[in-house]
Amino acid sequence: MTVRTPSKETSFSALSGWLILFGMLAFWAVYIPIGALAPIEMPNPWYITGLVVAAILSFVSLFGYFIVNPNMSRVLVLFGKYRGSVREQGFFWTNPFTLKHKISLKAHNLSSERVKVNDLAGNPIEIGAVLVWQVEDTAQAQFDVEDYFQYVDIQIETAVRQLAKSHPYDDGASDGDASVSSLRTDTEQVSIELETELQQRLNRAGIGVVEARISHLAYAPEIASAMLQRQQADAIIAARKKIVEGAVGMVEDALQQLGERGVVELDDERRVTLVGNLLVVLCSGAAPQPVLNTGSLYT
Repeated sequence: MTVRTPSKETSFSALSGWLILFGMLAFWAVYIPIGALAPIEMPNPWYITGLVVAAILSFVSLFGYFIVNPNMSRVLVLFGKYRGSVREQGFFWTNPFTLKHKISLKAHNLSSERVKVNDLAGNPIEIGAVLVWQVEDTAQAQFDVEDYFQYVDIQIETAVRQLAKSHPYDDGASDGDASVSSLRTDTEQVSIELETELQQRLNRAGIGVVEARISHLAYAPEIASAMLQRQQADAIIAARKKIVEGAVGMVEDALQQLGERGVVELDDERRVTLVGNLLVVLCSGAAPQPVLNTGSLYT
């Protein structure tokens, strides 16, 4: 496959449109009175010829005027050859036969459609992204791709699909590989990867990525209910683990303080009973019901 050399933007210094306009008006202000002084019955043929030629040239020159608004540019093409780009705002004039293509330099927002794809763990998910981009090289945007707006739209969907296949939806879904970042929790790292991937794809069109972030992320409807139960179970396990860790610490402190203060002497069996009762009280999800023991521990 032949690799084409990318187009490169060059600056073009166009003439001031006000200078050409005032020059044309000055010409007509001088030329018309000259004809008025000539005898009406014998008009000068050279004057008539000059008048016709000047009128034609003045009409054609009107097509050479163009305006560049703020954050806009014009790509100039004369007889199939790129002459340069005008980024400076103002009123200008150039060869009337020059094609003047408008290219916006403003930042554009693009929200991709929600695409359905399998993540790294094989789970079907729905993902979408939002992209902020702007044209950096007007020549590449105009000549190296057919339609740079459509090009950006297609490439963002391709990049989002590639990103989703490289990461699991959530932590713990990548077969225990903790080095793999997840789409849901590692948002900053995922956004950086998305920006890098998009910038590599959009360099061909002279497009610069300002910001790219995931705007929608969810499990596919067919597994959303099961995954929600899994997330709830993980949350419950994590909460119970935290409660048990805290309860064990509290029991240790209670036994230590009872021993240091000499409040009561406990043998191993009573210590086990006390620890069990404290853990039941501290770890129970409901309020514990007191039980009155009228005898001793051994009867």
